[in-house]
Amino acid sequence: MEQIVVALAAFTSTILGGLLTLRFKDRVSLLMGFTGGVLLGVAALEILPEIMDLVEQGHFAAIEPMIALVVGFLLFHTLEKLVLIHSCNEKNYAEHKHPKVGILSALALSGHSFMDGVGIGLGFQVDSKLGLIVAIAVVSHDFADGLNTTGLMLVNDNSIKRSLILLLLDALAPVVGVLSTFAFHFPMQFQILYLGFFAGFLFYIAGSDILPQAHSPKPSRQALLLTYVGVIFIFLVTRFV
Repeated sequence: MEQIVVALAAFTSTILGGLLTLRFKDRVSLLMGFTGGVLLGVAALEILPEIMDLVEQGHFAAIEPMIALVVGFLLFHTLEKLVLIHSCNEKNYAEHKHPKVGILSALALSGHSFMDGVGIGLGFQVDSKLGLIVAIAVVSHDFADGLNTTGLMLVNDNSIKRSLILLLLDALAPVVGVLSTFAFHFPMQFQILYLGFFAGFLFYIAGSDILPQAHSPKPSRQALLLTYVGVIFIFLVTRFV
């Protein structure tokens, strides 16, 4: 039941991010700063310690989830460069404007969102606390995904109607990801490897996509401060909630 509620929250977050892009694009940098801090905090302060505990309990090789982390980081770096997923800055896309570029980028973001949902489901398979912490990161990240999906579609000369269709697809993706984990109970070693992979994904998204957006088109001290607030928020949640 908790997973379903979280999946619906991720769906709502994605939709809100996409719709706000249409009206308040210039005012979301502060939220992006906070979101980047949340993702960084979840990866470093919750997922990595959880991996260490699971490795110790199961007597697994610690290098394996770290390899998975590097693979996750590099995989999404490669995918991003291949399909041109960057911050929604029209100047950066001047030479790439084409509806197909927007569609491919939006579909890739939907793939990210599906993996977000899988991350939530596997987090709950480990324990409820980890599932809820991962959910906080996913709901925050999916707001940015919704923002990017709509922005990339519009920047590349797609219609508002088509942009909204791709936004809906992106919003449904984490729900499908969560539901997919109901069909299987994954062994502990797989959970450890996936958590490492997911941590690499969060590190990359925070450092490459979310935080650069928070300071585009110009650096913001308020956004920087909110990044620290996001990290501290996750630290407090993981220690005292």
